[in-house]
Amino acid sequence: MRIKSMLAGAVSLAFAGAACAEAPSYSLLGDWPVKLATDSGVELGLRGNLSYDYNRFGDDRLPNGGERFVVDDAWRRQELNAFLRKPGVFDVAIGYDFKSKVWLDNFLRLSNEVGGDLRIGQFKTPVGYEESAVGTTSTTFLERSLPASMVYQGRRLGVDWTYEKLAGWYFNAALMTGGDLQGDNDGRTLGARVVFNPLKTDSDVIHLGVAASNEKHDDDSARLRVRPEAFLTDVRLVDSGALGRVETVDRLGLEAIWQHGPLLVQGEYLRIDVEREGLNDYSADGYYVSAARVLTGEKRSYKSAAFGNVKPKHGYGAVELAARYSHVDLDDRDVSFGGRQSDWTVGVNWYIGQHFKLQANYVMVDSKRRGIDLDPNIAELRLQIYF
Repeated sequence: MRIKSMLAGAVSLAFAGAACAEAPSYSLLGDWPVKLATDSGVELGLRGNLSYDYNRFGDDRLPNGGERFVVDDAWRRQELNAFLRKPGVFDVAIGYDFKSKVWLDNFLRLSNEVGGDLRIGQFKTPVGYEESAVGTTSTTFLERSLPASMVYQGRRLGVDWTYEKLAGWYFNAALMTGGDLQGDNDGRTLGARVVFNPLKTDSDVIHLGVAASNEKHDDDSARLRVRPEAFLTDVRLVDSGALGRVETVDRLGLEAIWQHGPLLVQGEYLRIDVEREGLNDYSADGYYVSAARVLTGEKRSYKSAAFGNVKPKHGYGAVELAARYSHVDLDDRDVSFGGRQSDWTVGVNWYIGQHFKLQANYVMVDSKRRGIDLDPNIAELRLQIYF
């Protein structure tokens, strides 16, 4: 059985790492040689993320007695990124997800000590901290929260500017037009994100952020729907349905995060407003709050207004416990059948060296749409290799 093989492999890696923790030779769990640097400071390298997931569903029976979900295990991501850069001068990135068959971040960025960073190409839109700011290798839970998945716009082609030279502040502004590299999502988006750190030390970080965007679809349509924090299924328990005659789509996100050593507490409120020609406007919103603690004492890195992965200090790795509550409300005047959903998630992460992570989540869902209550429980496992 594949899931047993995953667990056995993870345990073997942990023991291998502990056995060679003191050895001076190359370690499978230490730094991997995926980057070359020239004498002039130019770096050439690779980044990757291979994630294999298992989802098992329970208590998901419909009124007619049928089951809504199917137990599944499959690759969640097969991401590979290449980069060429000289820190502080330029950065070229090319990325592709071979599982989803979509282009990731592909851009040219020019950096200036005075003026900040100017980037052109395809990159993430700014609203939704969990989606736009946190990399796929650094997620505390297997999947992003309900409201982050609902609001996130994805990647678009465009140009943006980032400025981090003012102590305690992070600024980003973007103009995106021309859709994406798949040839989809034609339209125009204006977006911005600002983060303030009233406290930022080696052990403590307070992160307060606001992000907003304004989008104009060329096809004058929109649709909001959310998977139940389990992405091996295509089933959505809440869904606004197709919204026509759309003029603009406005998104807003408010971020608050506190890190105190190995403790990380964060929350976010997200809202989306759809302006429709000749029809009532449509609005949906949601929020989440979460807490995570690394039992082995490590803390997450913090750079460019985002928290990174835990880097273990011990040969046996690092262990983290986490919990999250998330909620979305897709009901509004003319769309009273969008539905409402709340999820409770508890999880444990085992960071095995610098490149392997084993995650386990248990999600308890409470959803109601069109008078039907469906409250599945979801057990999820992931084995992740990243570099």
